[in-house]
Amino acid sequence: MFSELVCGSLVVLIYSFAKADADLTLLSKAPIPPTAFRDKVVWITGASQGIGEILAKEFASHGAKLILSARRLSELERVRGTLSGTYAPDAVFLLPLDIAAGEEVISEAVEKAEAAFGAKGVDIMVHNASAPRPQVAYSKIPEDSTKTSFAVNVIGTIALTKILAPKMVERGRGQFAVLSSVAGKVPAPGQSVYSATKFAVNGYFDTLRSEIGYTGVKVSLICPGPVKTDPASTDDRQPLPRVVELIMRSIYYKADETWIAQQPVLSFIYLRQHFPGLASVILQKLGPKRVKKGNTYKLSKMLEKDE
Repeated sequence: MFSELVCGSLVVLIYSFAKADADLTLLSKAPIPPTAFRDKVVWITGASQGIGEILAKEFASHGAKLILSARRLSELERVRGTLSGTYAPDAVFLLPLDIAAGEEVISEAVEKAEAAFGAKGVDIMVHNASAPRPQVAYSKIPEDSTKTSFAVNVIGTIALTKILAPKMVERGRGQFAVLSSVAGKVPAPGQSVYSATKFAVNGYFDTLRSEIGYTGVKVSLICPGPVKTDPASTDDRQPLPRVVELIMRSIYYKADETWIAQQPVLSFIYLRQHFPGLASVILQKLGPKRVKKGNTYKLSKMLEKDE
């Protein structure tokens, strides 16, 4: 009887993992309540498109007050326009910002963000801004692309955090929700610079958590895999609405780290985490093929013989 229960439980676990689209800890959490972020001041960078734009809508629908940042004011105004009529216009504050512009510019932006909504201060800082990722072999990446990737993904993000974090620490509350990537957990052949920036981000915020976690300020590293941001795309990627749903859950539960990805990407993260040597062997076999096949995430395509 006992062995049958064990076998049955094992079958259920294997089936659940095969169908999983995020780490099992995150999937065990209940969906967030409708008013999960009521009156919370949420600052989102990279809010003019993709994940950032959908996150803005989700936070607004859960009662948050929004500070939206991106380089283009016109795009921020467009996003705000999609919220008008449903949410109070005074609940959205537009703050144009080029996160790679340097600490002086970022410092001014932080002061404006902190002063918004009656100087309540930022409750949740969503680091979502990201540079376009070069998807070419390591030897073909232009130098200016490398510099831009690090300026936006790493240096600007760290600069903003360095200026904002002490204010949160002083208040004894706050959260950094960092949109990293599974490319910061598992090497991404064909995206070496992008992967390098995300490994750097993970290292910085893991360390930051160890320094300020005791103050009540939380740090949540969120690592999505390939996301279908273009509805017309036929790529085998995770649907954007589902990814945003899981991101919101990660933030609400203040998880230290979450992985959001479909199979086989999710399996590789677990493999890399618990059996790094084996993962390295597999990646060295599949890496060159992935680059040749156009950075595909389909295991079957990577295993195809070259013509």
